[in-house]
Amino acid sequence: MTGFRQKLAIASQATQSLLCVGLDPDPNLMAVPDIVDFNRAIVDATKDLVCAYKPNMAFYEAQGSAGIIALEATVAYIRDQAPDVIVLGDGKRGDIGSSNTQYAKAMFDTWGFDAATFNGYAGVEALGPFIDYEDKGIIIWCRSSNEGALELQDQALGSSGKRLFEHVAESAVRWDRNTNIGLVVGATYPKDLARVRQIAPEMPILLPGVGAQQGQLRESILAGIDPAGRNLIVSSSRGITYASKEPATFERAARAAADDLRQLVNTILDEAGKPWRPIST
Repeated sequence: MTGFRQKLAIASQATQSLLCVGLDPDPNLMAVPDIVDFNRAIVDATKDLVCAYKPNMAFYEAQGSAGIIALEATVAYIRDQAPDVIVLGDGKRGDIGSSNTQYAKAMFDTWGFDAATFNGYAGVEALGPFIDYEDKGIIIWCRSSNEGALELQDQALGSSGKRLFEHVAESAVRWDRNTNIGLVVGATYPKDLARVRQIAPEMPILLPGVGAQQGQLRESILAGIDPAGRNLIVSSSRGITYASKEPATFERAARAAADDLRQLVNTILDEAGKPWRPIST
């Protein structure tokens, strides 16, 4: 059985990319009206440039049953066209008891995601149904990219002064009995990202906030990569998928935006002495 970290390493090496494209279909922004047609075009334009795609569940659920059908079709298309690319379901699921058992079944058995985002607020016992999927990635929300994150995630715990997000990262390391846990840390807080990487030196980190949220890319890449320069999933959604809203140009614009970001990240890796190995032929 191939574990999530190995799948991610294979996907990243195959395209020499840390880039993840978020598939967040917004009818008010899409260049074409049909979600499946739009997503297929984005996948066709970028599949050789990315290590992962990240459908955000909210955008599909907002469209009701039609959105769920579109999500199914999107995942199936990625599997057919880019079978080695990671498909990451971004729903930040989390509850307790039997609810989590069903959430895990939905994300991993029904939808077939390689990884999914989760809320760890209820603790390790509640996360058990997710962690027990040994070959799936359990990406725990740790330090979000929004400005309001400071309100709770920066709060000090007791006399130690340890902040809540640091405690979440430390807990995730303890919970990682199947080597399948990762963390979500926003690119808008690179110093906090560096602290999380210090706590969890080998864990995959999903890095949102790149692009539309104007994260500090260079500092965040250097802070977030593991010692080998990998295990970072650099996520951009609107900056790529909505690079153009014109039906005649949106595919080319998406590819150009994805390629620009991939090359920028790879330049940072090169400068840090962490270049990609040549792809054997």
